[in-house]
Amino acid sequence: MIPEKLKKGDYIGLIAPSDAITKDDLEIINQSICLMEASGFHVKFAKNALKNTLGYGTTAREKAEDINSMFQDKEVKAIFCISGGFNSNTTFEYIDYDAIKYNPKIICGFSDSTSLLNAIYSKTGLVTFHGPTFKALTSWQTEYGYEEVMKRFHQGALKLGKAEDEYITIKEGNVKGILVGGNLSLVNGMVSGNYAIDFTDKILFLEELFLETPPALVSNYLYHMKQNGVFDKIKGIWLGNYDGSVAIEQILLDTLEGKYTFPIIKSNNFGHIDKKTVIPIGTMAKIDTNAEEKIQLLEECVK
Repeated sequence: MIPEKLKKGDYIGLIAPSDAITKDDLEIINQSICLMEASGFHVKFAKNALKNTLGYGTTAREKAEDINSMFQDKEVKAIFCISGGFNSNTTFEYIDYDAIKYNPKIICGFSDSTSLLNAIYSKTGLVTFHGPTFKALTSWQTEYGYEEVMKRFHQGALKLGKAEDEYITIKEGNVKGILVGGNLSLVNGMVSGNYAIDFTDKILFLEELFLETPPALVSNYLYHMKQNGVFDKIKGIWLGNYDGSVAIEQILLDTLEGKYTFPIIKSNNFGHIDKKTVIPIGTMAKIDTNAEEKIQLLEECVK
């Protein structure tokens, strides 16, 4: 199930499923509003998006109310998570997944939004999007994220990233699979349970923030995933940015111990950096390490 493209004049809805929005955040958010309005779109905040009921954000029910209302709002054509944080998973049990199925639309974010995006895809089949939060459209030093949003959501383009982006082959191979993933710590938290990701025949994309996750903790997460059979199920891995003292690909190879045959590629065009290509969760893709474009989308993700 894929959402409709964004058209000029459409409304973009803003939700805050993670941390509370601060005054400093609002300055940047206003810049993003100006950018999107200048691009021909309208912006509206969800009812509870700017509240701080608990002192560390709104309640789980308030967050879920905003998610549900934005999907049900016929005027809204795309939903952006405003920023990241730590607990978008608190919303899971209060989300109206049937309402999402009946009102499919673009929803985009990264970092903590990883949990929400994968849960919605898992429960509804709706393609969701790992890309800039609304704040990130203007909080970084380049327009890369904004340009990728426009390319994917407005133009419907399939190319991942830009021509100058570098892809490194870590392990050779040629596979097809459906994309799932995002931030490593959040993906690790969805290995099992009621809202687990189904990793079977998937291409898994992963990135991590070094400031919160040193190499030993990356190893912890990857070993936990291995010990729970994740790497027995997937078709391939696409690694994104990690500015740690040890490269994330080396930590992954140490974890895999040469026991797996799937291809692995690495790029620096998604994650906690200015380069944020928009990656559709739930879309068929191909890794071919011998091709000029080492990863390609094989089907439309907006219509």
